[in-house]
Amino acid sequence: MERPEGRQADQLRPISFVPDIAPHATGSVLVSFGNTRVICTAMIQPGVPRWMKEQNVPGGWLTAEYAMLPYSTGGGRKPRDISRGKLDGRSSEIQRLIGRSLRAVVDLKRLQANTAWIDCDVLQADGGTRTASITGASVACAIAFDRMVADGTLKTSPLTSHVSAVSCGVYEDEAILDLCYLEDRDARVDFNIVMTEDTNFVELQGSGEEATFSSEEMSTMLELGRKGVREISELQRQAVSSALGDTGKDAAQRLADHFN
Repeated sequence: MERPEGRQADQLRPISFVPDIAPHATGSVLVSFGNTRVICTAMIQPGVPRWMKEQNVPGGWLTAEYAMLPYSTGGGRKPRDISRGKLDGRSSEIQRLIGRSLRAVVDLKRLQANTAWIDCDVLQADGGTRTASITGASVACAIAFDRMVADGTLKTSPLTSHVSAVSCGVYEDEAILDLCYLEDRDARVDFNIVMTEDTNFVELQGSGEEATFSSEEMSTMLELGRKGVREISELQRQAVSSALGDTGKDAAQRLADHFN
């Protein structure tokens, strides 16, 4: 089996993070999984949803929004959701997944009476936009929370662990890690695995694409997912450390450093 990009079955695409891509956000990062690129931001604002006040729920809240920008895919312009008057079903499902994934590793009581708004905007899509969004959002949150601790807004960071996600699948009868678009399109089985940095599961999404899969194939995909998450988690930690120790550069300089 030869993958379209020449990778081994257990090999991730090149993954990178450019922190502080959106200077006005509390924390932000441009995350790239190969040719998939997503801007992930975290903005922390005072106040919580009405239902929390009415039910006297302590702590804060975290919510996420996800969008694919009009130029993010091949084959012509993708209309914005606002032009249709409603969010499409896929975007709604993905942003709920992002929110659930982050709330699994954020102690909302430590967030105090604040709301963390997570925005994930896909600049370029080549498979795995949801997994890249979750992974980048975790980095954006870590940067935002650590800076709030540093300036005294929060006592401790609400982030208890990094969370990341990666796709797996069965392509040409072999289990593979981190599918690009061509592999995702032709895969017999498609899995999305969300895990904490110590490889505890947060969520699994898997299905046969008009096909079935065996327990052995599922076990292989889960092992591939664990391997991928371990590698991604280390990159997340490096990205956060780099951002906090490199606050003097502006967004343009960070992009120049990244692509040169």
